[in-house]
Parts: sequence; structure tokens; C-alpha cells
Amino acid sequence: MADRLLVAVLGNRNSGKTTTWNRLFGTVVKTGKHPRTLNVNAAQSVEVFLISGSPEERDKEVEDLLPDVLPSIVLCSTQYRSDVTDTYDYFFSRGYEVFVQWLNPGHGDPEAYRDALGLRDYLLSKGATLQLRDGKVDPTPRVRELRQVIVGWATHRDLVRTAWPA
Repeated sequence: MADRLLVAVLGNRNSGKTTTWNRLFGTVVKTGKHPRTLNVNAAQSVEVFLISGSPEERDKEVEDLLPDVLPSIVLCSTQYRSDVTDTYDYFFSRGYEVFVQWLNPGHGDPEAYRDALGLRDYLLSKGATLQLRDGKVDPTPRVRELRQVIVGWATHRDLVRTAWPA
């Protein structure tokens, strides 16, 4: 059982990655320097670290975007291009369980595209969980799925904080 979780949203530019994080948090969010609280329901929250703009799009190594102490849960946008494997390899090599939601087609894609980079086979061979989701439709169901993955994983590791509403 892995002690760290990467939840990645993979897609082309303008596929809906940022929309996914904004909907998950219920507000506009950007990459920060510190972990933040993600409310998973009315009474429970978990600490996560968000990398909203993909390392590939920003032309940065993922380790340069993370804090010195590796977070238990990282949420990360990843761009569908060949160097994305560098980002995933970083997390695999540090013992992260990897969950990827691939937006194909993405919001800005004319149609679904063939996996010319072989990322599906690469991710599955490394033990990642991979979901293929349509980025052109309402993101609510896929955001709900991500929330369920995060809370389920965090609950089994005692990382969920509960504060009953007043």
C-alpha cells in the first residue's frame, strides 16, 4: 500500500485540466507553494498539494514545483506530449500510487485522438490506474470521481480531518 498518491489530469492544451481543479475546489485555484485544504464533503477535508499548470506547459521539472517535504497527496495537471513521462517517472520513483484521468477528447479537441505516444501502455505497465473521460461534457461526474478517489485513499491512511458543521 503506497503512502503517497498522485492524482493527475492528462490532456492536450485547453482540454479542461484547470476546469477540473477549479470545480474540485469550488473556486479558481492556481499552483501554490504550500499544501492546501480540499473539502471533500460538508464535514471532511484532506490536505493536498496542487500543480495546476502542467510542468510540461511551464517548461519546468516537477520537483521544482513541489515543496521540499513531499506531500502525501499531489494533484497535478499533465500535458499529452512525450516528455510527460518525466513527470510520471518522478512520482513512480518516489513510491506514489498514480491515478490518471485522461481527458480525450479534451474540451478544445475536435475529436478523440489516438494514443500516438503510447502513454496508455506506459502508465498501465507502471501500475497506474487510468480513466478515459470526455472533456467536452459537463465535468461534474468526473470531478465527483476524483473526489471519491481522494477521500477513499486518504481515509484508509487516516489523512481525512473531520469537523462537524456548527
